[in-house]
Amino acid sequence: MATFVPLVSSGIAGPLGVLHLPRLWLKVSLEARGKLDSRYPGVGKGFDAMTISALGLNHDAVVAFIKDKRPTYPQFEAWITKQPGVKLDTATIGKHNASVRGYNHDESTRKRVLGACGIPDDGKTLDAVRLNDLESWLEFHVAELK
Repeated sequence: MATFVPLVSSGIAGPLGVLHLPRLWLKVSLEARGKLDSRYPGVGKGFDAMTISALGLNHDAVVAFIKDKRPTYPQFEAWITKQPGVKLDTATIGKHNASVRGYNHDESTRKRVLGACGIPDDGKTLDAVRLNDLESWLEFHVAELK
């Protein structure tokens, strides 16, 4: 069975406007079917946990819904809007999105990713979203295109 590197960026939002939410849906969906590349967690401690927490969602309920119902992305967002205690106001989403955009990896992670990609470290690529994208694209290339 083929597994997949999730290529949806954390910098992408769906109709609700929540950054990283489409990537979270994709990773959990792939993991629930045994199709997520083993280098990726379905729900990790970084942007995944930040997103679930910021929206006031229950981790186990998110995973169970995706695993059991196999929703499309719009169906997942519709389900989110009906969850008790969900926080989808402009301020909450704005704060979350700023946190995603503003999160920088540590220096060793930055150097490792840029080095693996053959990109000189000019000190300008700091944010985790771009570094994670570069790493995922490289892993996909090695696994599927090389």
